[in-house]
Amino acid sequence: MKSSLLNTILTSKAGAAALVLRVPVGLILAAHGAQKLFGWFGGNGLAGTAQWLSSMGMEPGYLMAILAGGAEFFGGLAMVLGLLTRPAALAAAFTMLVAIFSVHISNGLFADNGGYEYALTLMVASLALAIQGGGSLSMDKVLSEKLG
Repeated sequence: MKSSLLNTILTSKAGAAALVLRVPVGLILAAHGAQKLFGWFGGNGLAGTAQWLSSMGMEPGYLMAILAGGAEFFGGLAMVLGLLTRPAALAAAFTMLVAIFSVHISNGLFADNGGYEYALTLMVASLALAIQGGGSLSMDKVLSEKLG
């Protein structure tokens, strides 16, 4: 049973096009997560992100910062590698859904006004990867063949 579930998660009929989607989306998510967790790329780091999330009522802010940053950073890296693509993409999609409704929705659609278009794009791309899996050029493919 355990092997069957893991094989279902890893197996993908998607081709090489999944790589074209996985890599840029994964890199963008990982960079955003690195801003939240480590303060890289001009980010606020864990303490600053925790304070910002707390100010919006997302408590406990520190835990929320770890969850959001972790989903983006580690999920993004996993998506780049095509390693556990479906769970990583699902976690990223859920994180973007939370971002849309907690931060961006009141600003309308367009990103130049702080709107949700960018988070929506990342969410939809992540959902596509959650549905189709990592594709033929992924670590998931290698692992599924070893289990197979």
